[in-house]
Amino acid sequence: MKTIVSALALSLGFIGAASAAELRMSWWGGDGRHLATQEALKLCGAKLGHVVKPEFTGWQGHGERVTTQLAGRTEADVMQINWPWLHQFSADGSAFADLRDYADVIDLSQWTEDQLAGGTMNGKLNGLPVSVTGRVFYFNDAVFEKAGLPLPKSWADLEEAAKKLNPEGAYPFDAVKLNAIFIVSLAAAQQTGKDLIDPETGKVAWTEEELAEALKFYQSLSEKGVIRPWRTAVAVGNIELFDEAAWRDGKVGGSYEWDSTYGKYADPLVEGKLIPTPPFRVEGATSDGVYRKPSMVFSISKNSREPKAAAEIVNCLLNDPEAVTILGDTRGLPASAVALKTLTEAGKLSPELLEAAKIVSEASGPAVSPLNEHPAVREALNDAIEEMAYGQISPEEAASTIIRSVNRALTRM
Repeated sequence: MKTIVSALALSLGFIGAASAAELRMSWWGGDGRHLATQEALKLCGAKLGHVVKPEFTGWQGHGERVTTQLAGRTEADVMQINWPWLHQFSADGSAFADLRDYADVIDLSQWTEDQLAGGTMNGKLNGLPVSVTGRVFYFNDAVFEKAGLPLPKSWADLEEAAKKLNPEGAYPFDAVKLNAIFIVSLAAAQQTGKDLIDPETGKVAWTEEELAEALKFYQSLSEKGVIRPWRTAVAVGNIELFDEAAWRDGKVGGSYEWDSTYGKYADPLVEGKLIPTPPFRVEGATSDGVYRKPSMVFSISKNSREPKAAAEIVNCLLNDPEAVTILGDTRGLPASAVALKTLTEAGKLSPELLEAAKIVSEASGPAVSPLNEHPAVREALNDAIEEMAYGQISPEEAASTIIRSVNRALTRM
């Protein structure tokens, strides 16, 4: 049974404390995460008698930085690692320390075995899930209220909303660029009950016919005005939706985003409140098809000179109530049971964020392979969907191209 007592004992260093050490920790994020993490590291360092040097960047280029450091064995002792990178860096489990070797320092009972499995490579716990995240539908209630429409509960509702919003130059939903991939994948997963990649064969699990049906569904959203034309969306440049004027000003009414990013999308709105909504099902769906995964993990370098001290810092950041309170939801909803309990009881989590996380956890869907997010796989999907969106190829041709390109990429891996 998970207990707060055991978490407190470990976080305060009562069990197996390491001698004083000088450590490094690297991560990516925005200003809020940077400031909170530095403060939490000072707290944990003071409690445990260690000094931790922070090394932080934005998202852009961080993956390349970690790749270079791992190749040169210059990586930090503690690293924030994007979940899909585990497969890229450590398919055989050898690139990072096995955190189960430090179970006397890290209270692993605060995670379920399913959660720990998400960070396990070839039987070795290479990463401890910081948070678990999934895609959820978010809608700006003001957009629909101003149009005299109820909050949508189905794709049919969005089609009806498009008829009222399009004449005003607005769209009820966003599904271009990366979101196009997620909506196509959602439709295919709902209809087939399968993830893109078959874990047994290491190949694309969907047939050309199944993928073509999902692509046709996506194409219909554009034809019916549910989503912005691809040309319109990309014309604003390579910026996130939450930074777009169209989102801020209510010209886009909803999107399919990570539940953990609620604040990013809610904060910029000029009018209205962002409402998390259960996934809409396509015709013939056999499941909700939700895309759910560890959002990121904390890993320890296999080259660290002070791995036990690094494990103490990891445990403190993720399980110590004081550190957890400092970090708040800067990395999403915590996966650690004691961390989630601490923030919930302290009123540090918004009801909307908790509702979004509840929707994701209760929705059905296939287990997701980290290879879905491999750059070569993403590129193959994006290029074919974009060509289809511009009318250069048909859904059937796009399906054939995607399966051929992704299978080729998977073979190389």
